[in-house]
Amino acid sequence: MKIIHVFRSPIGGLFRHVCDLSREQRKMGHDVGMVCDSRTGGDGAERELSVLAKDCNLGLTRLPIGTLPGIGDLKLARIVADLARQTGADVIHGHGAKGGVYARLAARKLDIAGIYSPHGGSLHYDWLKPPGAAFLMAERMMRFRKTGIIFVCQFEKALFDRKIGLGACKNAVVYNGLRPQEFASRGLAPHATDFLFVGEMRKLKGVDVLLEALAQSRKVDPLTLTLVGDGRDLGAFQKLSTNLGLGESARFVGRKSMAEALPLGKILVLPSRHESFPYVVLEAVAAKVPIIASNVGGIPEILPQSLLVQPGDVKALAQAMSKATARRDAAALAAALQAKAAREFTVRGMSEQVCAFYGTVR
Repeated sequence: MKIIHVFRSPIGGLFRHVCDLSREQRKMGHDVGMVCDSRTGGDGAERELSVLAKDCNLGLTRLPIGTLPGIGDLKLARIVADLARQTGADVIHGHGAKGGVYARLAARKLDIAGIYSPHGGSLHYDWLKPPGAAFLMAERMMRFRKTGIIFVCQFEKALFDRKIGLGACKNAVVYNGLRPQEFASRGLAPHATDFLFVGEMRKLKGVDVLLEALAQSRKVDPLTLTLVGDGRDLGAFQKLSTNLGLGESARFVGRKSMAEALPLGKILVLPSRHESFPYVVLEAVAAKVPIIASNVGGIPEILPQSLLVQPGDVKALAQAMSKATARRDAAALAAALQAKAAREFTVRGMSEQVCAFYGTVR
């Protein structure tokens, strides 16, 4: 098959997903091309895309793609259609809200398969707000012939059906996959803290809840925490940490790769208020890292209820953290979860399922 992947920003989990999928599809013998935004991602995206270019034998094109819907989207969809026509593409696979719009409009024009993976996408929006209404209405209007939707988890599929409606649109759930090298136990740094957070410094990620839970737990146990990441609320969280009197027990160390981050803490905590199907949980599971996480999004599709707490509940999180340090079955549970991930969450399995779904839509 000849496959064109289209998405907006070369950042975050969506970008990782597209990169992994594209590389694996090339290994499987397919021809791959890519279209993404030219103004986002920074130096990190430039480096990753320059390496990825060798796998994009149908070309790697960067265009100025805006965030909100506009008349310019019709022009960009025509450009994507022209690129697909020139390469003889069989499938255009759009990722995220904008990628989904371009892929399905271009595919309809060429009468080929148009696939959409939301990755949150339009699902982040609300019908009661103007940008959201535009995106969600566009979703309803683009259930064309020869189109299909691939969701990364059951939660995302259910949310899409509730907000937009699946109708008769072909769809499948295909979980994100992990690379073979990620299934390796991590070693701990000499001064690893009891707990570790990895993610964006945003209120959405529940960092404030984590800091308050740590302060509450420290009334009984001298627990420590390393926080990896940066973002718009970093300053507010550092101030909160100071106000809670956490001092050196809460260390903010900036942005790092997962390979660099995982040795810095014994137990990963993901206290998010909202999630879809986060790679950080999958990566920790693959490395046999014990986890506590919020019971949100697709996380319950990865972790058992015994490791989950309700989002925003400081007391429940504090109790879970105190119990986690004393769990005698932590190592055995981590090993069992790693084995589950090796069966269900691999890049090869993900890519095979995606390509099989293409065949049902074409």
